[in-house]
Amino acid sequence: MMEKSDRITIVTHTHPDGDAIGSSAGLLHYLRMKGKHPHIILSDRYPESLAFLIQDIKEDIFIFEENPEGTGSILGESDLLFCLDMNSYGRADALEPHLRQLSCPAILIDHHLNPEKESFHTVFSETDISSTSELLYHILLAMPDVDGDVGKLPHKTGTALLTGMTTDTNNFANSVYPSTFSMASDLIGAGIDRNAILNSLYNCYRENRFRLMGTLLADRMKITDKGVAYMIIDNAIAREYDIREGETEGFVNIPLGMKNVRMSLLLKEEEDRFRVSIRSKKGISANMCAARFFHGGGHELAAGGKLVKGQDISGGVEKLAAYVEKATDLFFTDENPAG
Repeated sequence: MMEKSDRITIVTHTHPDGDAIGSSAGLLHYLRMKGKHPHIILSDRYPESLAFLIQDIKEDIFIFEENPEGTGSILGESDLLFCLDMNSYGRADALEPHLRQLSCPAILIDHHLNPEKESFHTVFSETDISSTSELLYHILLAMPDVDGDVGKLPHKTGTALLTGMTTDTNNFANSVYPSTFSMASDLIGAGIDRNAILNSLYNCYRENRFRLMGTLLADRMKITDKGVAYMIIDNAIAREYDIREGETEGFVNIPLGMKNVRMSLLLKEEEDRFRVSIRSKKGISANMCAARFFHGGGHELAAGGKLVKGQDISGGVEKLAAYVEKATDLFFTDENPAG
């Protein structure tokens, strides 16, 4: 299928994170090595913190939100589609109807629960793995032209995949398996510079991010008697600190460092909704909480969802906070958190 295709398109979920961009860029570089002419289509813009992964492939990346008509035309000309780090077309948000109209074969590579298998010609789905980047790494190793030799992968593919795995494990803090360490070891042994990756990911933020982090932790973080910490970033505080997409990445993990906190939530206001990120300690199902109360899901210890304004919630931050406290109280009262 891939050998006969040339106009190959790679898509991933909306609000692309490190795993989404890492796996997409990694696959693009591999396809380029094979003489293909692939491109990546994103629903919306990637965070600046990940720009180092795509400096030399910008001409092959198209943002649907910024040019719907042109991007839609490019997508429609595809003869093969890869969907990475998303379990259904719905995770691509505004791109969904365009993806469903395509007649070309579609390949899913993903590590989330409940993949929409019926929508794809080929499905690589594995939940007991750190990331889509790791899953793609093992798939590429099995390709005949690589034949298990990590040294045959493009250097830029290795860098992108190690970056994606690093971000999705919170730098080896969660969702780590023996295969994850093997992947990292093999890539570092092949010459991938992990120190450079870490520097680009974690040491190049703007000052604004840290000013906001201090304000959230000092003044806006609430902890319930059930051991739930939550923080709300509304548009007012986002404007005050000039926060850009991706600059709050990792905030939701911080409260879990406290002994009495069992679950952490970060709610960030968008145009018509609040995006919800949930992290939990072992034995507490972030996935179950997201599915029941926030129209979402994900992994056992890391999940996400949303609350739609005027539908799920109405009023200001106070009412949103009240909903979070009521929902999490019900979760710990009624559910078996261990799932």
